[in-house]
Amino acid sequence: MSRTLMAVAGRIAGACLLILAVVTLNFTLIKLAPGDPVEAIAGAAGGMSEELRAQIRATYGLDRSFLEQLVAYLKQIFSGNLGFSYYFNQPVSELILQRLPATMLLVFSALVISVVLGVLLGVLAARKPDGLLSQSVTVLSLVGYAAPVFWTGILLTILFASTIPIFPISGMRDAGMEGGMLDSTLDVLWHLVLPAITLGIVYLAQYSRLTRASMLEVLGADYIRTARAKGVGEFALLSRHALRNAMLPVVTMIGMQFGNMIAGAVLVETVFNWPGLGRLAFDSILRRDYPTILAILACSAALTIVANALTDLLYQRIDPRMKEGR
Repeated sequence: MSRTLMAVAGRIAGACLLILAVVTLNFTLIKLAPGDPVEAIAGAAGGMSEELRAQIRATYGLDRSFLEQLVAYLKQIFSGNLGFSYYFNQPVSELILQRLPATMLLVFSALVISVVLGVLLGVLAARKPDGLLSQSVTVLSLVGYAAPVFWTGILLTILFASTIPIFPISGMRDAGMEGGMLDSTLDVLWHLVLPAITLGIVYLAQYSRLTRASMLEVLGADYIRTARAKGVGEFALLSRHALRNAMLPVVTMIGMQFGNMIAGAVLVETVFNWPGLGRLAFDSILRRDYPTILAILACSAALTIVANALTDLLYQRIDPRMKEGR
């Protein structure tokens, strides 16, 4: 029990140090980037006097040295205060809480689509490596991985805006939507189809290709040949014996790619005007809203670290050898 507690404490300490490093690096890069938030505020207001500009700099602490701003920001972050938005004129924590559910819905929907379909296609392709399906999966993985998400999103927008107007191409809800909770939920899911497919296609291609390669390796193992010799059915052989071991690299890839999926959501939300953190980040970058940008980056880093920790736990669940080794 003590070893477990020490391991958990060590992991939490490591996560805190990693978040500290990420927050410090993000703050440094933002400060080195060109642009002045006061000038952005002045431009949005149609101009202002030098006295008012100096007052705004003093209010937000922009007149201090870089080191003083960094120390003040770190104290603020680790006290639970994400700051105050220059442009939206409200606490950044409120903005994050308003937009986070939409981003999580998009990311997890894309993750489910990519993992389920990718693993299914990979398993089917591994049954006949030289068959048409296997070759199709290979082509799909190459095309899907090479296509940028914004390009895929634009193509789907054009297709379903003019050629086949089935799905909505913008927003999260219809403006004039009326009805109960069920109608509202179905409306959100209907708007979610195109953004989730756009974000999931790239990772579906990766997971299908990786599952195919891993399944081919597992199916050539001695214990699989022994199971076949004992008369184990094909479905039981694939689902109970082969797939569990073949999923280990896929689970690792899921944890590694979660941060990239959140980053890809920025482009997808911009294309489809999805009201999540990605859209908020895009608007904040245009307006030099540094507190909001830094908070979104810190939130993304924390989500990625949590996803990696959960992936590690899931890996131990799938592979008992890791638990025995520990």
